[in-house]
Amino acid sequence: MKIHDLKPAEGARRPGKRVGRGIGGKGGKTAGRGTKGQRARGTVPVTFEGGQLPLAQRVPKLRGFNNPFRVEYQAINLDTINESGLDEITPETLVAKGLVSKGALVKVLGRGELNRKVTVRVHGFSASAEAAITAAGGSIEKLPLPFKVRPAFHGSAHTNR
Repeated sequence: MKIHDLKPAEGARRPGKRVGRGIGGKGGKTAGRGTKGQRARGTVPVTFEGGQLPLAQRVPKLRGFNNPFRVEYQAINLDTINESGLDEITPETLVAKGLVSKGALVKVLGRGELNRKVTVRVHGFSASAEAAITAAGGSIEKLPLPFKVRPAFHGSAHTNR
């Protein structure tokens, strides 16, 4: 069977109703549009609300704020590090293990326990994770972020007030 051989089942498609062909049969004269009024005389957009301010205009747009300087980290917890069996944790070793995606900034969070000595070199640490790693006899090293720091904001945009 080819695509040009396909056709709908018998009786599935009915011919359209022929309206407005004189008063001799059904659908003559007003052709099912009622008497007078905007809908009897011409086409009206589906979104038209009778002169009321349309919904598309009533609903506010562009709410909120997207910070262009937001830093997205991929989180990894202490229990995951403990189960990984690695002695040295870096973004590259975590990518090799399939725990984070390639090129991601990694942050260690404090869920779970760490009961062995590990060296952790990542982009960020929570305070609890930092404490747990050093308490277990491990060491931490914060990697620099791969971009420059956003300059600090000094005062208002309007200087003469």
